[in-house]
This record gives sequence, structure tokens and C-alpha cells, in this order.
Amino acid sequence: MKIGVQLYSVRDYAEKDFARTMSELKKMGYDGVELAGGYGLDAAFIRKTLDECGLEGISAHVQLSEMYNKPEETFTYYQTIGCRYIAVPWMGEEGRPSGSKFQQTLEQLRVVGAEAKKYGIQLLYHNHDFEFVKCDGKYGLDVMYETVPADLLQTEIDTCWVNIAGVNPAAYVLKYTGRAPLVHLKDFHKKDGAARDGLYELIGINKKAAATKDFEFRAVGHGMQDIPAIVDAAEQAGASWLIVELDRTSQGLTSMESIDISRKYLRSINL
Repeated sequence: MKIGVQLYSVRDYAEKDFARTMSELKKMGYDGVELAGGYGLDAAFIRKTLDECGLEGISAHVQLSEMYNKPEETFTYYQTIGCRYIAVPWMGEEGRPSGSKFQQTLEQLRVVGAEAKKYGIQLLYHNHDFEFVKCDGKYGLDVMYETVPADLLQTEIDTCWVNIAGVNPAAYVLKYTGRAPLVHLKDFHKKDGAARDGLYELIGINKKAAATKDFEFRAVGHGMQDIPAIVDAAEQAGASWLIVELDRTSQGLTSMESIDISRKYLRSINL
């Protein structure tokens, strides 16, 4: 398996100097990157920069509405960069399994997945914890994957949010063997009984939620996740890439320091 990094993790660096940041990530030992927006840059420039640094443009996080409403523009952009995958990164409340427009989400995923294939791109879904609400006795995320065919929608399992939802991350990755090309490695530390309300404030979504010191994202291998078990599960499930992601920094480290520490940890377990 190759090791990539989600650029949202180092957004404060990438948006200021994309080329230099890519060069530094390569020096750390990363094989590729997953984009979270294009920073207003031309797709050809991004492709050229990645090629010069020796990095692969693995995938990108793109809102479902953007792909549904502007398919040609969106898919052409990421096709130029060389992305083989695009993941839906987030779902608004109405479109979630607990929302009034969940059926619309399922229909749009099917349409967008079919459109993506025309450009040689596989659609993925990147989960948080809210997809683990029950729908007729099943997790909403499972309903999503049961409803949309595997050739149109595959998984990008965020193992941190799976854990926060109370589900075993390694076991959940294994559940989607053959449908899990990319797996997100994300670590965290949470005090017992810590409220979940502040978690979305930490990723800049729920601005009204109070920040909490009871939860923090951490460099991979330095939190509560059983990373070796997750890595083993990803390998068994047939994953091609492990993607390091850090939503927010902690412990006084910069985002680049945290990502560097994550890569060093993975190297220590022979990755």
C-alpha cells in the first residue's frame, strides 16, 4: 500500500505556497496527495507541480452538489490533475441518513457515480460519524452502500469517525473488502464521557459549538487508534492507499510537523 496525505491537513501551508508544500511532503516520504479544493490554481499547474515533485494526485474531496450541477467542469479539472478517485467529503443535515433528503442523496450519488466513470474516475464516499444512525435497523452508511452499486460508489472509510461512532474501525474496513481502495488514517484522543458537540467545531463546521479540551486530533500513532490493526485490515480489504488526515493540530505542533510525525510513525511499522 502507498501512503498519501489529505491536503486539508496542511491547508495553512498549501494555500500559501502550493509547490513548496508539495516538495516538503515528498521529502517526508509521502507517495501522493488527496486534494481538498484547488486553491484557485489551474489544473495543469497542479499536475505539473505534482509530477515534478514525484507525487501522485490520488483523489480529491468534492461536494456532491458541485459534481451533480457541474459534472463536465468538475471532472475535467480533476481528470487533468490525474485523480483516479473523487470522494464526497461531507453531507449537509438534510442529505444525511437522518435527513429529509436522504433518498435524493442516494439518487444523486448514483447519477454522479455513473458520470464520473465517463472520465475514468471512481466515486467514493468519505464518512463522519453521523452516517451511523440506524435506518430500519441498519447503519445509514450501510444503506448507502447497499443502495448504490459498488461500481458507482466505493468507500473511503475515515477510521477516526468510525471509532467515534462507537464502531470498530478495523472490522468496518474489513466489512468492505474489495470496495475500499482508499482508507483514511486519522488519530485522536478523547476523554471518557467527552461530549461530541464540540467535535465539529474542531473541524470548522459547527461554529456555534464550544471548543473542548476533552477531544483532540493527533498525529497518526500518537492517539487512541489501534493503527496496526487498521493497517492490517486495510491490506486484507485490498486497499491501494492509506491516506493520512489531521483535521486540526494539537499538542503545540504545526500541521506540517504533525504530518511529518505521522509519516515517521508509519515508517516505524514498516510502511
